[in-house]
Amino acid sequence: MPCGTEKLQPSNYSLVLLIQLSLLSFDLFVNSFSELLRDEQAVQLVLFVIQDIAILFNLIIILLMLFNTYVFQVGLVAILLERFRALLMLSALYLTFSVILHSWLMNLRWLNTKRFIWTDGLQVLFVFQRAASVLYYYFYKRTSECLGDPRLYEDSAWLREVFAQVRQ
Repeated sequence: MPCGTEKLQPSNYSLVLLIQLSLLSFDLFVNSFSELLRDEQAVQLVLFVIQDIAILFNLIIILLMLFNTYVFQVGLVAILLERFRALLMLSALYLTFSVILHSWLMNLRWLNTKRFIWTDGLQVLFVFQRAASVLYYYFYKRTSECLGDPRLYEDSAWLREVFAQVRQ
């Protein structure tokens, strides 16, 4: 399946890519600096909610981009799922880890702002969420750049070959 640095789609792809990278940057910012706002529960809660919504929006954007490809429209969904399975699974896992971590943190810290509460389970979940975030950032950026390949949006020789193989 093509995925290179060939000529990218025109300005509509650039706008979508800008939105995606902005949401990823916000996510990275919240992951990096949210613990500095431990004493400001309301601000931290708002940041966590926006972060979870941003992760969900990024997943929706990637799915819409996948649905918009010519490969999807001719019915070769399996090729797209095979190629981008890692990102889709990582996105769901990262969103799940983030929601659970944010809920747990807010539950522990909401009423007791002066004590530092950090349980063993919370620490394990924190490490898993941060590790998943690194993989998520990498796979998301790689996938968003791959989806800019114009060969995914038009009929081509490699697509005809794959389609012929599937029909046999």
